[in-house]
Amino acid sequence: MEYIFTGKTPEEAIEAGLAELKLTREDVDIEILEEGKKRLIGSVPAKVRIVVKEKLTDGARAVKFLEGLLPLLGSDAQPSLAGEEEKIVIELKAETTKGIIGRRGEVIDAIQILAGAVANTGRKEYVRVVVDCGNYREEREETLRRVAEKLAAKAVRIGKRVRLEPMNPYERRIIHSALAESDEVYTKSEGKEPSRYVVIIPKHAKAYDKDERGGRGRNRDGGRGKGGRDRGGKYGDRDRKKQYEHRELPKETAPETNGTSFNRGGGTAGYKKGGFSGFFGTFLGNASDDAEPTPDTTPDATPDNPEE
Repeated sequence: MEYIFTGKTPEEAIEAGLAELKLTREDVDIEILEEGKKRLIGSVPAKVRIVVKEKLTDGARAVKFLEGLLPLLGSDAQPSLAGEEEKIVIELKAETTKGIIGRRGEVIDAIQILAGAVANTGRKEYVRVVVDCGNYREEREETLRRVAEKLAAKAVRIGKRVRLEPMNPYERRIIHSALAESDEVYTKSEGKEPSRYVVIIPKHAKAYDKDERGGRGRNRDGGRGKGGRDRGGKYGDRDRKKQYEHRELPKETAPETNGTSFNRGGGTAGYKKGGFSGFFGTFLGNASDDAEPTPDTTPDATPDNPEE
């Protein structure tokens, strides 16, 4: 709608018009028709035309934006506002949906993000914007719900977390919503945009054990082996120590030698625990074990002194 206002000057006419309409300069378009003139007798008042701008809703602004964007993308799709209550829904009507949707919805998702940015400009609270074409959103949501349930069952079966492919915030919200009431799994988002993804985690996940995967490492019983070999296998049980027979050390006496003893100082050539015995070579005793040993008659031989 448009209105005509007059005043002594154009500025006075504008102020009078805005005050009467209770609007601001941002809400109207102003056109000056007469500047106003002073004469010797009387004067010509200034005249202005004030046109009230059409106040668009947030959804209507987004639709108007898409009307200018889609031709630039080479698309003949026509946007229309389908709903604006809980969320803004914009429908795109086109002869073919392939070019406007794109691979895995990449094109329509990008259009949706731009439309959401326009609709939320100047708002204090964020409003959700959905751009749909050919019932794509409903079919995609049903597909994501089936995938979420299938992968949740897998996570419970293997007892480990399952990671989904990267998704946009709208699709991640569908996964979270599909499994929100599950008693067996819970979900969370990880990573950074645009590669942020959803992880499905079983509530009773198994503890990680490297040996379950056939790797080399320490098994659950503390033993070390390959492929999760238990401690009672090839390497024995460390908790059960083998009982060896008690072995007596030989008496500290000079053994019979073949004369090649290193004991040249005349001392006792007895066995010393942890030290060198002072001889080497083959023991040359009698062939019979019952016979008395032959005494050593070499000049360096020294009889044992049992009192040492």
